[in-house]
Amino acid sequence: MERSSAQRQRPGRPQVLFTLLLPLFCPALGQPVRYSIPEELDRGSVVGNLAKDLGLSVLEVSARKLRVSAEKLHFSVDSESGDLLVKDRIDREQICKGRRRCELQLEAVLENPLNIFHVVVEIEDVNDHAPQFEKKETRLEILESVSIGTRIPLEPATDPDINLNSIKDYQISPNPYFSLMVKVNPDGGKTPELSLEKLLDREEQSSHRLILTALDGGDTPRSATTLIEISVKDINDNPPVFSKEEYRISVSENLPPGSSILEVTATDEDEGVNAEIRYYFRNTAQSTRHVFSLDEKTGVIRNNQSLDFEDIEGYTMEVEAKDGGGLSTRCKIVIDVLDENDNSPEIIITSLSDHILENSPPGVVVAIFKTRDRDFGGNGEVKCDLSKDLPFKLQASSSNYYKLVTDGALDREQNPQYNVTITATDKGNPALSSSTTIALHITDVNDNAPAFQKSSYVVHVAENNPPGASIAQVSASDPDLGSNGHVSYSIIASDLEPKSLWSYVTINAQSGVVFAQRAFDHEQLRSFQLTLQARD
Repeated sequence: MERSSAQRQRPGRPQVLFTLLLPLFCPALGQPVRYSIPEELDRGSVVGNLAKDLGLSVLEVSARKLRVSAEKLHFSVDSESGDLLVKDRIDREQICKGRRRCELQLEAVLENPLNIFHVVVEIEDVNDHAPQFEKKETRLEILESVSIGTRIPLEPATDPDINLNSIKDYQISPNPYFSLMVKVNPDGGKTPELSLEKLLDREEQSSHRLILTALDGGDTPRSATTLIEISVKDINDNPPVFSKEEYRISVSENLPPGSSILEVTATDEDEGVNAEIRYYFRNTAQSTRHVFSLDEKTGVIRNNQSLDFEDIEGYTMEVEAKDGGGLSTRCKIVIDVLDENDNSPEIIITSLSDHILENSPPGVVVAIFKTRDRDFGGNGEVKCDLSKDLPFKLQASSSNYYKLVTDGALDREQNPQYNVTITATDKGNPALSSSTTIALHITDVNDNAPAFQKSSYVVHVAENNPPGASIAQVSASDPDLGSNGHVSYSIIASDLEPKSLWSYVTINAQSGVVFAQRAFDHEQLRSFQLTLQARD
């Protein structure tokens, strides 16, 4: 391994260098591991063997602390087998609402070395909801002059399940006047319609009672029923007509509550009560009706609350115009919500090594983090910057991930800690940003030799000194920490005979105090030199 310029070593003394590298391979952040499970699995159910799919042995599962992370954790990893398990109830309709494709994004995290893998679990729909009509009873008013073949739209049932598990068909109780037709909408939804098979005669029969049944397409079909009460009225031969069959508008998500969004208008060629029109929501989800209100007299639609593009990008509804004689027609309303830059980017630290060896080479991974901005387009594009003049840099990875790596020499004796500020800024106008600061501690290595306070010491000793007396003290310091900075002293050379040296003087290895071992005689020995060594 090549040595960094930050690694210093004393001449003539061997060193063994242990460098801790925390690499994060790009493939780990590339193609995700994918699983597919049905919703509502029991807790503890096995999704798949994550360890095997990541190429790990059973021993590595615990040794490298395999785990998964997500904002809302529905899964866990068995620490012995490496199986990915269901941890919490998974309700597809609650998690993904009306989206056709429902996927949960996870990160599989490994340590020693640090790796992150993307995991995608697709949640498949099961038939866990029955169809439901908004009303248990529907009252219709139909003129006796309505011609055979006339179709009367009925309120459809709703079912939060999708595909085959959603509503498949409708049935109606047998009767001589009406048959049931099922209209398939462009979006695949189905709307029941009554078709008149026999002319009505109010004087002969003034009302009709029908049972409408909705069935879904599950293996064991679920159903719901509603009562259709039909009152036959005298002639009103002109239904209302909307100015448009479909209204489509775009509104900003910053639109204040109570704003007028749209006014729908319908006209009726009849006179009097038969031309008096009222407007009603039809075939519209309850959640949408909570957001918007419709003035029955004017047809003005207003928002009852703030809109949020990040929550819902658009709304679809139907409005019925109904005249005083019971005839009605419907139009479609599409409201697109426009994104505004109203969300600051977020910085999410996924892994952090906050203690770094001071002899670490450039490129050592210190932290891994990801950015997230709930806005759309340029408002959601994020760029990250680092505080200046630091021996660290950012490396962009895939899927809005970044690595913080070393980018210069580290010296604990000069800077034992760095406070690194990461700033994330989006491309909105005006741009929004957020910052987070992480503290990085530099760990000591033995890269400093002890140094004496003086390069030489001159000691005067009176002859006939008592044996064992202290005649001098030397001192050396080492800026390293702990055992790396602990100094011991020894005599390594002298101009005295080696065999007689220890009979003259000794030195205390811990304190540096020099002791006379015998009484000195000026006439026999006037001076001598010692070479001392300080070691850490």
